[in-house]
Amino acid sequence: MSFVRIASRRLPLAQRLVVSAVESPLQRRYASATAQPVQGKQKDASRPTPDPAADSVSVAFVQDRAPYLVPTYVRPSPIMVKGKGSYLWDMENRRYLDLTAGIAVNSLGHCDPEITKIIAEQADTLLHASNLYHNAWVGALSKDLIALTRESGAMRDASQVFISNSGAEANEAAIKFARKVGKSHDPSGAKHEIVSFHNSFHGRTMGALSATPNPKYQAPFAPMLPGFKYGKYNDVEQLQTLITDKTCGVIVEPIQGEGGVNVATPEFLVALRKRCDEVGAVLIFDEIQCGLSRAGTFWAHAHPSLAPASGEAAHPDILTSAKALGNGIPVGATVVSGKTVAGHIKAGDHGTTFGGNPLACRVAHHIIQRLADPELQKSVKAKSDLLVSGFKDLEKKFPGVISEVRGRGLILGLQLSAEFSPKVSDIITAARERGMLIISAGEGCIRFVPPLTITEEQLKTALKILEQSIELSPPRHNLPLEFDFATVYDDADFTLVILDTYERCSYTT
Repeated sequence: MSFVRIASRRLPLAQRLVVSAVESPLQRRYASATAQPVQGKQKDASRPTPDPAADSVSVAFVQDRAPYLVPTYVRPSPIMVKGKGSYLWDMENRRYLDLTAGIAVNSLGHCDPEITKIIAEQADTLLHASNLYHNAWVGALSKDLIALTRESGAMRDASQVFISNSGAEANEAAIKFARKVGKSHDPSGAKHEIVSFHNSFHGRTMGALSATPNPKYQAPFAPMLPGFKYGKYNDVEQLQTLITDKTCGVIVEPIQGEGGVNVATPEFLVALRKRCDEVGAVLIFDEIQCGLSRAGTFWAHAHPSLAPASGEAAHPDILTSAKALGNGIPVGATVVSGKTVAGHIKAGDHGTTFGGNPLACRVAHHIIQRLADPELQKSVKAKSDLLVSGFKDLEKKFPGVISEVRGRGLILGLQLSAEFSPKVSDIITAARERGMLIISAGEGCIRFVPPLTITEEQLKTALKILEQSIELSPPRHNLPLEFDFATVYDDADFTLVILDTYERCSYTT
């Protein structure tokens, strides 16, 4: 009898009520594994949170729904149902210390009580009335975002904000605005090129994807939009030929997240600013992952380490944000300069149905006040120092394994040596099965982007788990991290393939 039929028989059994300390609506429908012994895996004290076995409630739940989902992700088998602070719980009541923060989204932690209260109040007041009308919160958010940005010493010419629903949308707006500025300067349309850099990540929509020169992401959807050029990150000498009179915009992350937690040099950012000024191009800083105090300053480009030895630090004409801006509520922002951009954007040039809705804007308005708190930023530095010190100790304990520690604040990358780079997925799996969630970035890099509210004791626990995971991570499986879902989707044993993959693989966004 196939596993599909076995699992379908188990589903009704999984719908019994189980009361637990972290009970959720899902758990009220699907029984916790604590109510019945998990088959197929023996208890292992070194792995307190082993991934659910093939005959577990979690896998049955996933199997029941997998055929209805477009298979764009390879996920491990735990199903997250509840969060609080720096912890997540899965359907089977296993607790995980979350050093991913929803990929740098939940900077104030999971289910923050103040945010929860605001969401409830606004949901009972007004969710949506469209951009045909003003609402009370989109203007308040925009005004305060400009004020806090200027007060922080970042983006000196920040003037106006376009509110959208995501980071990709914020970058799409930035690209469109840069093109509009270029068209204003040269109505012929010749000034239309956008420059971005290798190892960047700006989103998955076609404009943002065209600015993300990663063959893995671009190749299936080629050709990309015309007019995009790519350069080498932190290479100053190339800029004279890379950025020309045809360039309308340059988009860059002051700290690359997905590409491996690479930090721009002050010289590179200053040279970008200078070259953009020379040719009349718009400089866009994508701070979707590294901004909003994650680096320890309100905006990463204003971090002291990115200030040049002499002269002014580089400031952008456009600044994009999302992720932490909503702490889980979808919202993005494109901040524009009053001197170089705002005057070129007219009514009708851009729009959004949901962007700027009262719920998202009220939540974001609350969040930016808290993320701008100097005490929070000071604590980010202290926590960063603790983590980096712990990483350095691991570097000594495991010589030849860790080659570099990169990043600022609480966006940090642990680069493994070339020999050990293939072990990244094993270490991530080992950490998860020991109660901690981490993710990868770039080639052979482990990324740490925990909630900014995480405690120092929790970080010490994280370092212990990381040490165990490096030391005890299982041998690498031969199954590749990527495989062709289309090949297996129509196979009768599709579910078995998916479940086997869950057991073997972890993923990067």
